[in-house]
Amino acid sequence: MYNNQLRMLVCVADCGSFAKAAEKLFVSSTAVMKQINALEEHLGLKLLGRTPRGVYLTEVGQSIYNDALHIFEFSKEAIARARQIADTAKTAFRVGTSMLNPCKVFMELWQEMSDEFPNYVLQIIPFEDNRAGILAEIKLLGKKFDFLIGACDSKSWLKYCNFHKMREYRMCCAVPKKHRLAKQKLLTAEQLYGECIMMGAKGDSPTVDAVRKELEKHPKIQIQNVSCFYDIEVFNECEHKNSILLTLECWSDIHPSFVTIPVNWQFAVPYGIMYPMNPNSDIKNFIKKLIKKLD
Repeated sequence: MYNNQLRMLVCVADCGSFAKAAEKLFVSSTAVMKQINALEEHLGLKLLGRTPRGVYLTEVGQSIYNDALHIFEFSKEAIARARQIADTAKTAFRVGTSMLNPCKVFMELWQEMSDEFPNYVLQIIPFEDNRAGILAEIKLLGKKFDFLIGACDSKSWLKYCNFHKMREYRMCCAVPKKHRLAKQKLLTAEQLYGECIMMGAKGDSPTVDAVRKELEKHPKIQIQNVSCFYDIEVFNECEHKNSILLTLECWSDIHPSFVTIPVNWQFAVPYGIMYPMNPNSDIKNFIKKLIKKLD
């Protein structure tokens, strides 16, 4: 976890001589001196002063010594954390969570189902809703996560995960609070005339494509393509332009500068649990019991 020469430096400083340090480390005095000389040469610093009565730390040597103690302690803690993870990884379901894909629903399920998995604990793994990197996160199902939960009809996502639908969430419009339509309770296509609707690019989500097809019947509505996958920057861009963003009712609390308003259409996205393409027996068992419970 760290350069072993640091450990030798600390030992020499504590003992006050190369000979005493050599005895404690079960090596020769020559070996100790060579290691300290090599460390000083590597750093380009004079760490120890030599006297006939022994050695002492120089000012820079004292600084390295103090930091080395912190490094040793941090290394111990890091190893302890890693061992704890290793001990629990065999008996933990790892659930990803992010702003747009929070694990709250899974936590509620776990409260009801945990008795059926007495040897398992839940490990929450946070990840970023970065539109450029979200697909890489989905690919880590089975490695970094065992489960993710969220809205999913993305063709790209479904190449890398299994998905079990639990419910649906309506497609809505996220409207900036200062927008002329912000106080509406329900929107119609006609009310959107003259507006720019930001939405995911064509081809990844059948539901988004269906909404696009409906909006294209109204030439007075402008459509702006954004990334197929949203992150907070998509919301920020939409607010900056005072545009309207196609969104989900379950994302109503994502950004404080927007209100989420339903539209008089029937478009909805499936919402449920994502799990690895090749799940282990315990994940299969969990999904099997979940399906039975939901039925």
